[in-house]
Amino acid sequence: MIRKKGWIIYNGNLHSTKFSEQVEWLIKTAHSFNIEMKAIKNNDLLVTIHNAQAALLGISEYPDFVFFWDKDLFLARQLEKMGIRLFNRASAIEICDDKALTYQHLSDHGISMPQTIIAPKVFMELQDYGHLSMVKETLGFPLIIKETFGSFGEQVYLIENEKDLIKKTTELGSKAYIFQKYIRSSYGKDVRLNVVGDRVVASMLRQSDNDFRANVTAGGKMYPYQPSEQEQELAIRCSQLIGTDFAGVDLLFGENGEPILCEVNSNSHFKNIYDCTGVDVTISMMEYIQHALEGRH
Repeated sequence: MIRKKGWIIYNGNLHSTKFSEQVEWLIKTAHSFNIEMKAIKNNDLLVTIHNAQAALLGISEYPDFVFFWDKDLFLARQLEKMGIRLFNRASAIEICDDKALTYQHLSDHGISMPQTIIAPKVFMELQDYGHLSMVKETLGFPLIIKETFGSFGEQVYLIENEKDLIKKTTELGSKAYIFQKYIRSSYGKDVRLNVVGDRVVASMLRQSDNDFRANVTAGGKMYPYQPSEQEQELAIRCSQLIGTDFAGVDLLFGENGEPILCEVNSNSHFKNIYDCTGVDVTISMMEYIQHALEGRH
């Protein structure tokens, strides 16, 4: 069997040990599948248009595929224009990275999700607050504001009243964000399901006793979790509609325990879920890539 060669594209400006360990982890797992992986920083490859042709500065030999573990969409699209298969594809990364786009893309498909209002685009600073009356009348208080670009729950805000609503929207200014109905029954808890292809390969419950967000980085704790058939079907359906090869799908709990989509992550980390469950998601990822390159997906 001819040994496949791949790149792991990661962000060159992220220098945490937790992040670098996962890159090495991916390389080690790939090796066990007879795949030669090379770690490439996104800023080592410069997107270039030369003689009206798409090109990259910084490399002369190209891989069979790219494990794109970043959100540099211009680089992702450039690689695809040059005929290189990405896991995940640029379009899927784009949809997942933008929460407003995620909800808009998944609408009209029967996906259970919180009632969502996408904030009107603001130029420079918010000066007309008229639309906030419709927001509070529609969603009530408390409500959630989420910046459309954010990670680890750090750009998610619980808004208790009209004063907080005006204050936060003023602070956000021209940033893109969404308003969402608060799911009280899921206070401080959610479920992360790691989807690879058409399977849920690992799951964990995240729970916080003192924060409406369940994110581990916000103080939440992790517990192994056996998802229901309904939860698995919802996670897989969302992943497939968006077009991800693999994703971390976060679900909330409705009033009767029914699953409600929170968000879909195209670049979900796998260390926490391994520490929690003992399941190495990278094995399923590399198996999926190997089958895809052999035409079995």
